[in-house]
Amino acid sequence: MKAVLQRVTEASVTIDGQKVAAINGGLLILIGIEDADTPEDINWLRAKIAKLRIFGDADGVMNLSVQETGGDIIVVSQFTLHALTKKGNRPSYIKAARPEVAIPLYEAFIKQMEIEVGKKIQTGQFGADMKVALLNDGPVTIIIDTKNKE
Repeated sequence: MKAVLQRVTEASVTIDGQKVAAINGGLLILIGIEDADTPEDINWLRAKIAKLRIFGDADGVMNLSVQETGGDIIVVSQFTLHALTKKGNRPSYIKAARPEVAIPLYEAFIKQMEIEVGKKIQTGQFGADMKVALLNDGPVTIIIDTKNKE
């Protein structure tokens, strides 16, 4: 499971001209799921993200987590995080999980994140053509791969 975390001052997701999610501060999380992912990956990733200290404290030092700041979160599924670009110029997405595997894991991740941070998580729509807008704060962008838990 791969996640790209972006600390944002605002973010939104629009589908077919309708804004389906919007936050004024917190995290935009792009998540890619592969066939090898398990509930263990979800548990590790949600705890890591919720406790990751990437928000400024009173002195402006990145010492606080999204959990501590009460920031909002949008989670967007993104199979292209598993793009393989080694050969040729057309990315291969063979590592990305098919919807019958990915959707239950995506939904479980969202539910676990809600429990972890104690609030509702906003989302895009799995498989939809989404327009994601954000104002990256910092900028702070972090990539986490559950296959590299070092």
